[in-house]
Amino acid sequence: MTISGTAWPRTRSSLAADLRRLGVRPGSTLLVHSALRPLGWVCGGPHAVVLALRDALGPDGTLVVPTHTPENTDPATWRNPPVPREWWPVIRDEMPGFDAAATPSRWMGVIAEAVRAWPGARRSDHPQVSFAAVGPRAEQVVGGHARADMLGERSPLARLYELDADVLLLGVGHDSNTSLHLAEYRRPDPPRERVGAAVRTADDGREWVWWEDVALDESDFDLLGEDLDTAGLVRAGEVGSAQCRLMRQRDAVDFAVRWLAANR
Repeated sequence: MTISGTAWPRTRSSLAADLRRLGVRPGSTLLVHSALRPLGWVCGGPHAVVLALRDALGPDGTLVVPTHTPENTDPATWRNPPVPREWWPVIRDEMPGFDAAATPSRWMGVIAEAVRAWPGARRSDHPQVSFAAVGPRAEQVVGGHARADMLGERSPLARLYELDADVLLLGVGHDSNTSLHLAEYRRPDPPRERVGAAVRTADDGREWVWWEDVALDESDFDLLGEDLDTAGLVRAGEVGSAQCRLMRQRDAVDFAVRWLAANR
């Protein structure tokens, strides 16, 4: 949003106050899905937003963000845009191997990328759906992220569930709520698919690897989210100019397990 579209500057202190008003718990673990533009004009940009989030969480809180790399996937599945079939072998042979320390996140927004690069941040070692975290529980959240259980019981999402974390949708909708994918893994016999990505090797080279994983589908997450809102499990409010939602992750995942059983 431009300056002309913002009634008053959004600042570190004003955003922190909005976050506290919404219900961000000091000392909690908070998974944030975000977009900067809906907040309005922010003095200090994404850096100020991260500072505000950390202020609201306090020194005992842990901030977690998705730092996914969706371009590091099998090109045969690309749809937006698709690539010619003759390109597929080239992409599989030449895509740089995922490096948790250096590979930037893509399509997760500038706030998530700021957290990824934050001093002391820890990042999980998954070539497609990594998460980054800052705070005392960062390693507990991101450590041991299994390649073949990418958003399941051996992923940061399950660690967040164990920690009774909160989820903040900061200017984005339920279609960005990655925690709902954990519910897909908790369905009986979920559909599975072959997945591929480029990874680093022990000798600092790279290779393309394949594995089998749950076939993820967020196409109905907006509908799921509407029912989650209606069930009274979500706190809604404004942070800056953005419409935001805050929820306990356990409540959202448990609701989604029941919802998927009834609606898929």
